[in-house]
Amino acid sequence: SMNRPLKRACIYPKDIQLITGRSNRQSSRLLNDIRKSLNKPKKSLVSIEEFCQYTGLKFEQVEPYIIG
Repeated sequence: SMNRPLKRACIYPKDIQLITGRSNRQSSRLLNDIRKSLNKPKKSLVSIEEFCQYTGLKFEQVEPYIIG
């Protein structure tokens, strides 16, 4: 739940693989699409919140995959 501290704030291709079932390459591409849509630099980190806003997934749906 929201008030439990997350281990980290950003999301990586490995997380996206677990959440979506996409390949690592597709997951990296999705991260790049998110960066582009937010006008973020190529190497910048994408937050879990930004990922949720972009994909339409709820934080609660994504959180279990992040914490593992």
